[in-house]
Amino acid sequence: MGLEDLYYTFLLLWAAVAIVVFFSLFYKTAPYGRYHQHSSSLKLPSRLGWIVMESPTVIGILLLLFIFQKSIGFVEVILCVVWLIHYIHRSFIWPFRAKLTNKKMNISIMSMAFLFNVVNVSIQGIWIFMIGEYAEEWLKSPIFIIGLFLFLTGMYINIRSDNILMNLREENGDGYHTPKGFLFKYISCPNYLGELIEWLGWAVLTLSPSGFLFLCWTFANLVPRAKSNHEWSKANITNYPDNRKSIFPFIY
Repeated sequence: MGLEDLYYTFLLLWAAVAIVVFFSLFYKTAPYGRYHQHSSSLKLPSRLGWIVMESPTVIGILLLLFIFQKSIGFVEVILCVVWLIHYIHRSFIWPFRAKLTNKKMNISIMSMAFLFNVVNVSIQGIWIFMIGEYAEEWLKSPIFIIGLFLFLTGMYINIRSDNILMNLREENGDGYHTPKGFLFKYISCPNYLGELIEWLGWAVLTLSPSGFLFLCWTFANLVPRAKSNHEWSKANITNYPDNRKSIFPFIY
């Protein structure tokens, strides 16, 4: 069995795991943030945990760029830059902007996220550096341009929504409050919607099976989490708007 056969076989197995995760998260909420299990004895500072679990996405791509630097073209470099735009922010900027002081993360959550990111950056990298083929004209194609537009739009939505959430306690004091403005008018988790749009853009601009599988994984992870956050907010925040949906405006 050659590399491509092994690669596609693994993608099928990884997709099956995503389906299991999707349905499982509707029944068991991941113990992070407001759902953190304080009884757990294996914990570490949330900021450190976040950096550790996200760092493979940056280190992995930089390592692959170094290994394959003599055999790749300009398009592959641009794809890696697009990837790094998201993950440098997510791995090393967001953790220091977020209000994570004195918060803890279960080591089990960090470990699972770390493992996922190692696998994900590997399958994205194998496609970009070893299996996928891109002529330089790809960067001028409508598919790439549309995908890049979606990616940047999703990142804007994600960061702007995060900024609103970060400012809530500064403006309203400790505790949980109703976020207002922007897409919070329609949904409880526009930050998650932004991330979904980002990875839809990545799937389109790479036109890769690994990109579309990552989109499926993002959907499997964030849609149940959005539902949990939405229901928690309605139950625990006074006068939380009844007309909001969880993640997709007017739909869900």
